[in-house]
Amino acid sequence: MKKGIHPEYHKVVFMDTTSGYKFICGSTKTSKETIEMEDGNTYPLIKVEISSDSHPFYTGRQRFVEKGGRIEKFKKRYNIG
Repeated sequence: MKKGIHPEYHKVVFMDTTSGYKFICGSTKTSKETIEMEDGNTYPLIKVEISSDSHPFYTGRQRFVEKGGRIEKFKKRYNIG
């Protein structure tokens, strides 16, 4: 591999905002938020709206946790209005 052209690969914590489920995974993504896990290490925290803990395909049941419509979610995500 060429030096200096690849993003840094490190461990991060992904947190499902729907269920609160957290897991550690390797990624090139980073975040300004951090979290201390049970192993005593601090990792960057990346929040996701859905994971295997809340997706109907993996859970076998549908959850309705919508707090707003599609437009409100879009505005919230991109800090509009």
